[in-house]
Amino acid sequence: HERERGVKGSPRRTSALFGCRFHLEKQTMIWGMLFALFSVVTVLHADARLGRRYIVGGCPSVCDKTMCPTMPKGCSTGQVLDQCGCCPVCASGEGESCGGVGKLGDPVCGEGLECAVTGGVGHSSTVRRRGKNGVCVCRSGEPVCGSDGVSYQSTCELRRVSSRAQRLQQPPVLVVQRGACGKAQGNPNSLRYKYNFIADVVEKIAPAVVHIELYRKMVYSKREMAVASGSGFVVSDDGLIVTNAHVVANKNRVKVELRNGISYDAEIKDVDEKSDIALLKIDSLSKLPVLLLGRSADLRPGEFVVAIGSPFSLQNTVTTGIVSTTQRGGRELGLRNSDMDYVQTDAIINDGEVIGINTLKVTAGISFAIPSDKIRQFLTESYDRQRGRGASKKKYIGIRMMTLSPECQSFLRLAKELKRKQTDFPDVTSGVYVIEVISRTPAAVGGLKQHDVIISINGQPISAATDVSAAIKRHAVLRVVVRRGNEDVVITVTPVEFDP
Repeated sequence: HERERGVKGSPRRTSALFGCRFHLEKQTMIWGMLFALFSVVTVLHADARLGRRYIVGGCPSVCDKTMCPTMPKGCSTGQVLDQCGCCPVCASGEGESCGGVGKLGDPVCGEGLECAVTGGVGHSSTVRRRGKNGVCVCRSGEPVCGSDGVSYQSTCELRRVSSRAQRLQQPPVLVVQRGACGKAQGNPNSLRYKYNFIADVVEKIAPAVVHIELYRKMVYSKREMAVASGSGFVVSDDGLIVTNAHVVANKNRVKVELRNGISYDAEIKDVDEKSDIALLKIDSLSKLPVLLLGRSADLRPGEFVVAIGSPFSLQNTVTTGIVSTTQRGGRELGLRNSDMDYVQTDAIINDGEVIGINTLKVTAGISFAIPSDKIRQFLTESYDRQRGRGASKKKYIGIRMMTLSPECQSFLRLAKELKRKQTDFPDVTSGVYVIEVISRTPAAVGGLKQHDVIISINGQPISAATDVSAAIKRHAVLRVVVRRGNEDVVITVTPVEFDP
């Protein structure tokens, strides 16, 4: 109405009305600009929150866990920190995506895997928009042999199988050898073939060697006292340890001390008295360094060997030696492990040093080690036993022995050496020499002693350790005649059964 009046009225009225109209339009424009500015600020604030949430193009300077994505339940490949080192995420498995665009929660490859990008470059602090996602691939493409006797294309494949087995409450699969099962792994370019690498070897393997303390309760006070010590070495990063069976025999408690000084109570998982190998388990707070087993069948007489252990303290003791023979048969040695070949070296042995596994020292310069191939066999059989595929029971009396035979010239020389060093050594040239009697075993209970020479069992002459092994298998009770000094002593021993 005013507008119409302005058109029809005087020029002054028209001018005033148009001025009012301009003023109203100016106010409308100002309010519109303010609203647009508010919208821009709101959007920028939202973008800032979104950027803070996802950190597009870079990681935050301060890790704020509240900004992390929600973790899904049941990560089959385990948990790792994202690329920013802030948020826990499910690790990507082999063949799965990795890399992301540089934000919190981007996928990261699991243990033993690396992110590979083909046809471009991955996302980084300098490459953002043009970067590509990658795929997790195994760092090592070399085949490995598992404790289940299966050859795997890589350690990554073995880890997948082992994780699946553990989820099904089955024993884990361990890496027991580089390369496929049953194949030699000679590498002419390795340090072993080119240099004397003793110091490098010691530096590499020492972290996986452990100190073992053995405790027993006293009869009257019921207090625990340390009664023995030995060594072992780690064969799986979750805490499986190999040592000698005679080290842990008949002990109430076993404690394992790592190189860093941390101690754990150990559980005896498996024992093979015949082979003198035992398997312990500790619940470590972190993954442990591992020693892999080589193939003792590849050894050559004259090669250098290193014996390392910590029998008396955490400080590792290292000695070196030379392989005298690679397959000294148990029958030739007269040891009760008559079905096993030993590696003979001149490495000086203190209790618990690891070389394959050192098992006995006859005298200075003559010592024998359980071959790594036998250890590998033990681990495989132990895996089967834990899955309920055990073998039949066997019998033992608890001694370590060797043959003294006039037909074996090397051991005739050994007998002369023993007579020279031990004034009470029996005046015999044949029989079975008792190197050690394991405490609290049938032999110890029956009265057998170290340095005895067994000359007959149940009226039958004994000329070799194989005769003793056969008698143990055949008879429930043994009437043993031993030469002790210059006297003959009659001892009754009752063998006991054990699960091999």
